[in-house]
Amino acid sequence: MEPVVKTSNQSIMAVNVPGVIVMVVFYLLVLGTGIWASFKSKRKQKKSGATGMEMVLLGNRSINWVVGVFTMTGGTMSVVLDLPYTLCVWISAAVIITYTLLGGLYSVAYTDVIQLFLMLVSLFICVPFVMVSPHTLDISQTLMNNTLNAPWIGQPELKKTWIMIDDFLFMGLGGLGYQAFHQRILSASSTASAKRFCFIAAVFVLVFAIPPILIGAAAASTDWNQTTYGSPSPFERGEAALTLPIALQHLTPPFISILGIGCIAAAVMSSADSALLSSASVFTSNIYKNILRPKASDQENQRAVQVSVVVVGVVGTSLTMLNNGIIIFVFLSYEFAYNIIFPEIFCVLFFNISNGYGAIMGVLVALMLKLLSGDPLLGLEPVLHFPGCTLEDGVYVQYAPVKTISMLSTIAAILLFSYLASVLFNKGVLPEKWDVFKVKAQHSPVPLSPVGGAIEEENEMLDAGTAKHHSY
Repeated sequence: MEPVVKTSNQSIMAVNVPGVIVMVVFYLLVLGTGIWASFKSKRKQKKSGATGMEMVLLGNRSINWVVGVFTMTGGTMSVVLDLPYTLCVWISAAVIITYTLLGGLYSVAYTDVIQLFLMLVSLFICVPFVMVSPHTLDISQTLMNNTLNAPWIGQPELKKTWIMIDDFLFMGLGGLGYQAFHQRILSASSTASAKRFCFIAAVFVLVFAIPPILIGAAAASTDWNQTTYGSPSPFERGEAALTLPIALQHLTPPFISILGIGCIAAAVMSSADSALLSSASVFTSNIYKNILRPKASDQENQRAVQVSVVVVGVVGTSLTMLNNGIIIFVFLSYEFAYNIIFPEIFCVLFFNISNGYGAIMGVLVALMLKLLSGDPLLGLEPVLHFPGCTLEDGVYVQYAPVKTISMLSTIAAILLFSYLASVLFNKGVLPEKWDVFKVKAQHSPVPLSPVGGAIEEENEMLDAGTAKHHSY
């Protein structure tokens, strides 16, 4: 007889005991790896003489290329394990916060290797079982046909061309603005390793995308009325975000669904620990160390990182109680990375005229365009109607590449106002005492042309850190 537990609303649900056992083993494996990595980082620190902050945030720039590749590729337990959603989320968060606190980047990097290896193997094992389910049609038949549901590839239309281009650039370039990406680059042992991280990880990202695409296609080709899930489909129930665990639960044998939930948990944990550490590093390095406590000791800064990890972890986990509302935060963060952070990085690296004044104006321009362009997720009606904007079912749809227009406008604003500020201060039009960002002390105005010096300077900084590491 299966044991049962009561949920908060007093309803009874059966606990998937084998699934719970497998997940306990998985969490212990990940936690054990994180603890081992924390001891490894302490030994490395003693041997190299590196500072605590260098170890916690950058792994003393000694992360090898194998670990680096895996760490750059990047609410489902309740579905498969039949456990309360809140309990599953907080258990996962507790494990992630614990090993991130213990070892910093070393723990995150080495646990990512375990997590992503399990994710890759598990997903590829699960795919054949989903595809051959008796309730699922051949996905080639449903590719473009309205059989059980709408075609799983979608319905490409000429008027959506610019939207597809916009999404392609958004997905391809938006990730370059994430702190976690640059943290991995700077943790490389050399410039060559950093480049190798990027190119090999790019291939792995494509490989990791294959199983979810196939499972999503199979889910769209399934007669859900014949499954234990029943009708209507997950999409029609508003559970499209849970399609992967639902497909594993209802289209595969029990032991395969348990294996699949392990891979999903691995994917979530791999992203969550990176987000925790990157958020903590941004706050500690840019706000606490530079603004609040400029004279803080290395040990104090380490404590600030640890406190930040806990605070961000608890707040982030609490936001998951918003259910689908959390998706809004995810999409907004992606757009901010593409429309604000990426232009800032691009200008700093390739245009030496860039300065703080241009950066501030770039942020304001990006926010203004975001608000004026409208956003259905936020319930914002567009004020700026770009070419092709039409009213469909009572909602305005922008068929122009709005996100990319905003990104390019931000770049233009950064360069224009950076150059203008430099001219005004260097020619004495504005008094030097108003020069908060010390533009006059940095450089004189120069033509707005790309320079290679920024790239060379970044490589020199990375190599300098590597030389420092090897000199101990």
